[in-house]
Amino acid sequence: MNAVSRVRGGLLAKNAALNVLGQVIPGLVAVVAIPQIVHSLGVERFGVLSLAWVALWYFGLVDLGLGRATTKFVAAALSRNETEQIPAIAWTSLTTQCLLGILGALLTIAATPFLVGNVFNISRDLVDESILMFYILAIALPLVICTGTLRGILEGSQRFDLVNSVKIPTNSMVFLLPAVATALGLGLPGVGLSLLGTMILTAASYYLLCLRLFPAIGAAVKPKRELVMPLIRFGGWVTLSTMLVPVLIYSDRLMISAVISVAALAYYTAAYEVAVRLLVIPLSLGSALFPAFSAVAQERDGVERLYARSTKHLLLMMGPITIVAVLFAGEFLRIWLGDDFAANSTTVFQLLAVGMLLNGLSQLPATLLDGIGRPDLRTKIFLAYIGPYLVLTWLLISRMGIVGAAVAWALRAAIELTCCTMVAWHVLGFRWLVFQRSGVGRGLTAFVCFGMIATFATAITARSVWFQGAIVAVCLAGFAAAIWWWVLDQTDKGGLKSVLVRLTMHS
Repeated sequence: MNAVSRVRGGLLAKNAALNVLGQVIPGLVAVVAIPQIVHSLGVERFGVLSLAWVALWYFGLVDLGLGRATTKFVAAALSRNETEQIPAIAWTSLTTQCLLGILGALLTIAATPFLVGNVFNISRDLVDESILMFYILAIALPLVICTGTLRGILEGSQRFDLVNSVKIPTNSMVFLLPAVATALGLGLPGVGLSLLGTMILTAASYYLLCLRLFPAIGAAVKPKRELVMPLIRFGGWVTLSTMLVPVLIYSDRLMISAVISVAALAYYTAAYEVAVRLLVIPLSLGSALFPAFSAVAQERDGVERLYARSTKHLLLMMGPITIVAVLFAGEFLRIWLGDDFAANSTTVFQLLAVGMLLNGLSQLPATLLDGIGRPDLRTKIFLAYIGPYLVLTWLLISRMGIVGAAVAWALRAAIELTCCTMVAWHVLGFRWLVFQRSGVGRGLTAFVCFGMIATFATAITARSVWFQGAIVAVCLAGFAAAIWWWVLDQTDKGGLKSVLVRLTMHS
């Protein structure tokens, strides 16, 4: 099976759909479990648990991007039919990550008393309990980062069905088990043990699935020294990029609280936390595309066609959702949070929704650069505009308040999309003709027409939200018909039918 054939058909669509479920289902579990945890623990202990969840996320940075590097190297090896290379890649990455994890665990244990006693501002009667919980989590650190390699092996094999068969239940357990532990009155150490148990189960499950795919991993424990530097070199750029993302995402919040007030930050955060959910689709698609791009990295025609179709599909999926979100932002916020938030957050939400669409589209060229082995280019783009972005954000917040912060966020997304796209096109020498034949132009035209018609129709109709909703529903039906008959080709329709058949069979 050649590299291109490995990414044809409905495989990418199925993988993306599974990734969406992998994010949505644990999120729904969290919505149900968190009230029980808060009720049982109390506000301050829940705050400590929130720090623990953040720590588990940041533990992933300790792996120096080796999990993503493993995905890239495994996908490339499979595209060359060099399956015998997989054990060496796996054990080189696992050995390196284990050493990093042990070092990180020791540093975490050493720093915990100082952080809990002097930085986190925790009540004295909770200090000992909190320290014990963070000690337990430190033990889990090597497991957390080694899990990245094991998951990367499965992702590099494009087996997102196996990935999500573990990810959905274990990520749900991150919230469910603490809820059970707190209901039993076990306190923070009990919660820490439940999280440690989840990490052990996650790592063991991924390892067994890797053995199922590649039995030689269990038979040959042979790290290769010559693979260490290529893995670290690729992963290092990924790590730097990952470290810059929180600065880009959260700096506006710090500026709002400093320049305006914490109350204004509440209006902005509420709008942001809803708008950012639009990124579930592009992030899920990007996760599925990364190993696919890695597999066809040496075949320009294959990369070009895959990138063009992915751009079209993402625009057609995310675009209409964004338009509907913008049109009904005020009504949604009014129902969800009341008139006060609707009055102060609607414009912010609308601008952020547009920014999320642009940022979602930028995930494709950024993922492509990673897939062809150039993660340094995305990181350099971030480094090039982060300074001007911070200055611009400060100026706009000073003059326009939280609306200025949203404008800056949308402008940043537009700049990132433009830069990543231009760099990817330049590096790979893409041809617009391929994109035109893939229907990108027709898809963009259909999206623009839908947005203009829906906006105009809602603007001239009565203020009844139900009537406006009916008008938009009619526009969506017309948009869907235009997409099916004018934009999608036989390859698209065949892939869509294949996904629907598979999902129906699974259900």
